Amino acid sequence: MSVCKSVVAGILFAGFAVSALAQRPPVPGIAQLGTLGTPPIRHVIIIFQENRTPDNLFQGLPGADIASSGVNSKGQVIPLAPEHLANNYDMSHSHSAFLASYDNGKMDGFDRIPSECLPKPCTLPTDPEYFSVYPADVAPYFQMAEQYTFADRMFQTNQGPSFPAHQFIIAGTSAPSEGSDLFVSEEPVPSNVPTGCTAPQSETVQLIDPEGNETQTMYPCFDHTTLTDLLDAQKISWRYYTAGTDTIWNGPAAISHIRFGTDWQNIVSPQTRVLHDIANGQLPAVSWVIPTGQESDHADVNDGSGPSWVASIVNAVGTSSYWYTTAILIAWDDWGGWYDHVPPSSIINSYEYGFRVPLIVVSPYAKPAYVSHVNHDFGSILKFIEVTYDLPSLGYADARADDLSDCFDYSQAPIPFKQINAPLGPEHFLNDPRPPSDPDDD
Repeated sequence: MSVCKSVVAGILFAGFAVSALAQRPPVPGIAQLGTLGTPPIRHVIIIFQENRTPDNLFQGLPGADIASSGVNSKGQVIPLAPEHLANNYDMSHSHSAFLASYDNGKMDGFDRIPSECLPKPCTLPTDPEYFSVYPADVAPYFQMAEQYTFADRMFQTNQGPSFPAHQFIIAGTSAPSEGSDLFVSEEPVPSNVPTGCTAPQSETVQLIDPEGNETQTMYPCFDHTTLTDLLDAQKISWRYYTAGTDTIWNGPAAISHIRFGTDWQNIVSPQTRVLHDIANGQLPAVSWVIPTGQESDHADVNDGSGPSWVASIVNAVGTSSYWYTTAILIAWDDWGGWYDHVPPSSIINSYEYGFRVPLIVVSPYAKPAYVSHVNHDFGSILKFIEVTYDLPSLGYADARADDLSDCFDYSQAPIPFKQINAPLGPEHFLNDPRPPSDPDDD
């Protein structure tokens, strides 16, 4: 499946259509922002894309630790051949796939994980895990990474797929309850929409214990403190923008007190509401933004529009009054089965930490053209929010994580916004008549 078939090239971002969005308020001057050196962040946006590694997605990024080849289980060196972002195959990214790929730190078992092409009949390429995306397909990502901060030591906290990853990004854990030493480690089965706390009673999800055993299962509905509870306690506004309300990519849908409580009103759909809220001056203090399958970057599912989708959000913030008070954190939820050459620096609890995923920090206070080589994980994103808003720790991955402080310089003159060029503008996503594709089941 070619990107050229799914993304109309040459349409550059030209602002929101007047008929679709309200006129933006003026951008404040620097004098309105307070004293330089004082953290001025008042809005944090977490954009959570899908299933990529730095070696796969950022081939050739200047200053970053990116490999152009990998090693397989036979000891053979495999060049990372170029592939389009919108491809027609996918690899397993279950916990067992992590263990096979990781191979006790040798990072040479990616060829041992199951792969499948769709729709059938189709033919898998040779060594499907050992590919990198054409840089032209993801040019908006490169533009953001090169202008602001890119982290080449960002690791997903968990060693598994999307369902537990989306728990970690809201809570720093996938534990089923407070005090549990277990983690939810896989996707629910059988795969259903709805899932989480409204799943059919027959649905279960595997748990992993501290010794690495995955012998226990439970219904995919959990309850423990999340970052949203800490925000609520301080009356700090938040929203979770999502294309699907009860899917594996909707973390709050599997937290009982959110799914069946008053906070469920903060789970808003469609995900394009974030563009309206930015334009209308209604952006909350903290936002999670979850894509449709089409714009997710997920192998086999996406149509190549992910970089344009992310650029639409960044451009909306950058040309609004929010630019000088906002940090945008763009991350990917898991490695997706793609090769990456950097092993996690440590493994604890048999399930933390996983493989590298990209992280781009976009803000007027991000260090410009900077590559962070500091170890980060999803807990770092939560810790950054906790430090920014003076919140207590959740006591999970955030308690051990750094707070992304090396990615920011609050004493620098704020970086003026420069528009991110993208093949598709926001009107494509606002006016897309297609129903959102469901998340892949892995």
